Amino acid sequence: MELTRKEFILSAAAVAIAGCGSLEVASSERKEGCGMLKGISPVVSPDLLKVLAEMGHGDEIVFSDAHFPAHSFGCDGAIVLRADGLGCDKLLAGVIPLFELDSYATPVVMMEAVKGDTLDPAVEKAYRAALKYDGKIELMERYAFYERAKKAYAIVLTGETRKYGNVILKKGVTPVS
Repeated sequence: MELTRKEFILSAAAVAIAGCGSLEVASSERKEGCGMLKGISPVVSPDLLKVLAEMGHGDEIVFSDAHFPAHSFGCDGAIVLRADGLGCDKLLAGVIPLFELDSYATPVVMMEAVKGDTLDPAVEKAYRAALKYDGKIELMERYAFYERAKKAYAIVLTGETRKYGNVILKKGVTPVS
């Protein structure tokens, strides 16, 4: 039996979905001003926009660095989106105008440094600036962070290359104006 290229791709996607429960969705880098919707940053892909809309209050989303084992965790049920080439701070800045942070629990969690290692304070500073957030950030031990990430609604695997560049955001109730 000979498959066409299209049939092969569709069957490979079906195998990926059956084996893992989710399909990796690649987001291409878009140039500034190329978005089709007003007020939405061009770094926010249609797939990410859909995920943000689907999330309910209390749901969490992980924005991970490029080295994070997202696909291992995606097999546990989390949706995995790729944002290759985009720094986490750029994505956070694009998402935060669309995303209400939880006001009843600490809405921002970052991975703490492994014993003997150090955090780069510039990472937290950049994330705070991108989120326009000056509240408490919970620091979580690496493996506890991994367990929490497995329960997240989605994981966005970014192009962030700075160590400990992983952050979890907890969605709050979106105010109706």
